[in-house]
Amino acid sequence: MFDPQLVRSFLTVVQCGSFSAAAQQLGVRQSTVSGHIARLEREAGAVLLLRDTHRMELTSDGTAMVGFGQAILTAHENARRYFADSALSGTLHLGAAEDLVARGLPRILRDFRARHPRVDLQLTVGLSRTIHDRLRRGDLDLAFVMRKPGETHGEPVHRDRLVWAGPPDAADRDPAEPVPLVAYPPPSITRSCAYAALDAAGIPLRPACTANSRAGLRAAVLAGLGYIVHPRSLLPDELAPVGDRLGLPDPGEVEFVLIHRHSVPNPAEQALSEAIRHSLPRLDGEGEFVG
Repeated sequence: MFDPQLVRSFLTVVQCGSFSAAAQQLGVRQSTVSGHIARLEREAGAVLLLRDTHRMELTSDGTAMVGFGQAILTAHENARRYFADSALSGTLHLGAAEDLVARGLPRILRDFRARHPRVDLQLTVGLSRTIHDRLRRGDLDLAFVMRKPGETHGEPVHRDRLVWAGPPDAADRDPAEPVPLVAYPPPSITRSCAYAALDAAGIPLRPACTANSRAGLRAAVLAGLGYIVHPRSLLPDELAPVGDRLGLPDPGEVEFVLIHRHSVPNPAEQALSEAIRHSLPRLDGEGEFVG
């Protein structure tokens, strides 16, 4: 609706406190700045600045435009960088947690490859801790993985509840029996969260199945071997939260983060990071996106 050039001139005038200072900062004539403000006021249908020979004052609409204008320029810059014609090239090694690869990420990677065909994108999938270790060893450039709340590595993108999951028609659990657990092998974060929640509640567990893949976890749970702890918004198909009904303790939350190997990411890494942050779908409304 509003021309970003006009918005930029307006915000510069507000920041500098005068039209002449804003013109000097923008490298244009004062009459150009005045024309930009007049055009912006016509587009908004409101007076934004009250000015005379001695002072300049924001109107209430002008104060509102300051907030809107900052958001407009931020969105404009993000869009410009995202859709810019790209000449990126080189090899980019991405590591991702298996559960994240199951939803959302494939479409993002497909779009990234279409937009940047000269980037050789190589994907490694595994447990979050394993992927993080490989990043630290220098095998990967960028990791998209899970962490526990309170941990500080990485840039948060998504926060999600952990739930106990099983078939929707899972039979009631005998509270006198240990909880049969289906889990990834150590050093799985969801496995450790399950152990910690049951230990804190004084509930014994029985390792029922260890699977190295999401498909293996799903098959074991559907076969009735036990229950999994899993991010709610990424639950495998045909599984449902059953923790409340079965009296199982809250396993807490996890966060999904982006971690760069280099302190200053190269352009390809930065482009993929932005694609993940801006394009990751809101899977089912349960997760809270923070990026």
